[in-house]
Amino acid sequence: VQLQASGGGLMQAGGSLRLSCAASGGTFRLYNAGWFRQAPGKEREFVATISRSGSSTYYADSVKGRFTISRDNAKNTMYLQMNSLKPEDTAVYYCAADRLRATQDHSLYDYWGQGTQVTVSS
Repeated sequence: VQLQASGGGLMQAGGSLRLSCAASGGTFRLYNAGWFRQAPGKEREFVATISRSGSSTYYADSVKGRFTISRDNAKNTMYLQMNSLKPEDTAVYYCAADRLRATQDHSLYDYWGQGTQVTVSS
């Protein structure tokens, strides 16, 4: 499956953005999926995961209550609604998918999108 992330941009603190991850070349509903982010000079970190059906989600403590992960399998698309953005949310955001698991460990994902930049100014 190929993934393409979009929706990033420049936003002031307190604002909102919605990221999208469009899947092609595979049956997206068969894949668990997640969002990760990487800030300059830092390691890639977990943001949120979602199960194949969308019934189960899990968030990093740093985004819990502010971000919402969702998916529309009919549209082969996953989303990340980001509210109450903070400057520390600035990073390149990546979507990922895996047939076997929804995990916080980015090294276990087989498929990755190219990343979309999110910049939050104070």
